[in-house]
Amino acid sequence: MNNITELVFILDRSGSMHGLEADTIGGFNSMIDKQRRQEGTVLVSTVLFSDSSSVLHDRVPLDKIRPLTDEDYFTGGCTALLDAVGGAIRHISTVHRYARPEDVPAHTMFIITTDGMENASRAYNQSQVKELIESRKKDGWEFLFLGANIDAVATAGSFGIPAERAVRYCADRVGTQVNFCAMSKAISSVRCGSSVDDDWAEEARAYYESTCADS
Repeated sequence: MNNITELVFILDRSGSMHGLEADTIGGFNSMIDKQRRQEGTVLVSTVLFSDSSSVLHDRVPLDKIRPLTDEDYFTGGCTALLDAVGGAIRHISTVHRYARPEDVPAHTMFIITTDGMENASRAYNQSQVKELIESRKKDGWEFLFLGANIDAVATAGSFGIPAERAVRYCADRVGTQVNFCAMSKAISSVRCGSSVDDDWAEEARAYYESTCADS
C-alpha cells in the first residue's frame, strides 16, 4: 500500500463568511504549513463555494500549494453546499476509478466547512449527497463536517456523516483559528494510517461552549 493521502477541502466563501476572510486565509495557510512538516505524499484539492463552486486546487501536491490570498478567498453570495460536496466526491471518485490500483491513494479525506444552511444548490439534493458519502465511506474515505451558526451534528447526520466527525464551531477570529487546528490534528492522524482521534475537535467544541453556546 502507498503512503498517499487524498485531501479535499470544501470551504465556504458565501456572504455570511464576511469579516472572517483574513482569519480563514491565515488558518488555511498555517494548516498547510503544519502538514508540510509531516512525511508522506499529499494531494490537495480545494473547492471554494458560494452560489457556485470554484476549484482552487485539483489534486495539487502539498509542497506545490502556494499560500492562499485575498485574491483567492473572498466572500459573497449564497450557500450551494450540496453542489460543492457532490461535485467533488464524483470528481475524486472518477479519478480513483480510472487510476492504476497502485496509484489510488491509501487515504482519502474530505473536510467540509460552512457557516450557514444550504440554500442554493441545483445539481444535487440532500439524499444524493448522503448516498455518495455513505458509498465512499465503505471504501474507507473519511468525512469531517465543521459548521457554524447551524446544528452541525444534525446537518452532518443528514449527509451520512456521524456525530463524532462533526463539530459546531464559533464563527469568530479565535473560533476560526481553533477550527483549522482541529482539521490539522485530524489530517495528521489519517496520514499516519490511523482513524481520526475522537478528541480531534475538542478545542473547537470547548471554545464554542465557553463563548458562543448561549449567543
